[in-house]
Amino acid sequence: MFAAAFAVGGLLRLITMLGYGPAMWFNDSYEYVSVALHPRPHPIRPDGYGFWLLALKPFHSFALVTFTQHLMGLAAAVLIYALLRRKFGLPTWGATLAAAPMLFDAYQIQLEQLVMSDAMFTLLVVGVITLVLWHRRMSWKVGAVVGLLLALTWLTRSIGLPILALVVAYMLVKRVGWRPIVAMITACAIPVLAYMAWFSTSFGKFAMTNSDGLILYMRTAIFADCAKMKIDPRKELELALLCIEEPVDQRPEYAQWYLWRSEYGQPLHRLGGKTFESVKNDAASKFAQRAILSQPGDYFQVVARDFMRSFHWGRPTFPDPATFNMYEFRPYYQLVDGAPKRLPTWPSYQGRTDTDAYAYEQGPPETQIVSPWAEIMSGYQKVFYLRGIMLGGILLIGLYGVAVRWRKWGGPVALPWLASFGLLLAPAATAEFDYRYVLPAVPLACIAAAITLRHGVRRKKVTPTSASASEPTTARA
Repeated sequence: MFAAAFAVGGLLRLITMLGYGPAMWFNDSYEYVSVALHPRPHPIRPDGYGFWLLALKPFHSFALVTFTQHLMGLAAAVLIYALLRRKFGLPTWGATLAAAPMLFDAYQIQLEQLVMSDAMFTLLVVGVITLVLWHRRMSWKVGAVVGLLLALTWLTRSIGLPILALVVAYMLVKRVGWRPIVAMITACAIPVLAYMAWFSTSFGKFAMTNSDGLILYMRTAIFADCAKMKIDPRKELELALLCIEEPVDQRPEYAQWYLWRSEYGQPLHRLGGKTFESVKNDAASKFAQRAILSQPGDYFQVVARDFMRSFHWGRPTFPDPATFNMYEFRPYYQLVDGAPKRLPTWPSYQGRTDTDAYAYEQGPPETQIVSPWAEIMSGYQKVFYLRGIMLGGILLIGLYGVAVRWRKWGGPVALPWLASFGLLLAPAATAEFDYRYVLPAVPLACIAAAITLRHGVRRKKVTPTSASASEPTTARA
């Protein structure tokens, strides 16, 4: 059964590659390509995915990049199925059902076709959770492997740090021993500290990025009121320059505009210099922290509002039409002056976004929309995806599984459920909701729900008889 589902998932990905080759593009894609062409610490995001593009650069093929990402999506489904079948004893259909969103969700497949880090991040997170749940009595060697995967997760997306903390807490509760925990932390720390040291050579700051404070600033810019924050311009001029002049009820709904749109990001320009500088990042961080402490109710309101966006039945347009459309399979070209839209010509490090992509591909990098494959995936996407309200139901099942195991701190359900919940909450709390941030949380929520329900879907044990008394029964995990 799983082999058939796996084959269909692979076929859908093949159709996607035929219909939207060599790759699809997002605004962040061009920065990853720039890092692959000119290796350097990036001020906005860690370079893990950029290093992956660098490793594939000799092949000069974005089609190969997306092919490896589709393999990552399929591999994550295999890990989910193997964990639930072999470790927790679910029947074939139950484990296959839990892996179905990874195999069949149209938006998951589309995300794998984008030149983006999300497919890699999802596989790494699922790999970490699988290893930790599989090995109840963990050796220091397994702990080191988990630590290395956590380091790669952290280097791919900054949200990997809270996942490290969650895994350490889980291992302490499970009393796996100090050796695997020390090995895990050490294996994680070495590559991360090496990257931070490399980052400091370019920016004079021992950190992963120069953007955490600025991104938190855009989160709080929606509601920040300098009168409530009691900022004195005579003593805190730096913070006063970051105040937003428009009344709160007249500000744009989208937080990202206060960082990426020049007209709304004007307060950041008052400090002078480049946007992603250490001084400006530190000032923005202080402003954001003051806003949160001064207006906790307003902060929790915007966080809750963004968090609940994950659970709609449909997909309302958010954060803006341009971003929303980048996650859609379009069966036609977007025309500009009667011609297909080309890649943007934004300036990049030692080049331009479109020429960087051309240099990497050594040929035309624009998405080629090919019939009938494009029409197939466009129509498929309108029906076959995990709706937000379904994800909410899956999370509630996992929450029930944690609650009934409260004496054991949630048992094996707690780790995937908390990781899934955290992946949904973190963007809402530190940046802004985006549909692509939801997808990495889905497989973890499915794992938690499947473990919760495993006793209800497991086949009945064979009653020992004279013919079967010597056969062992499946022990409850």
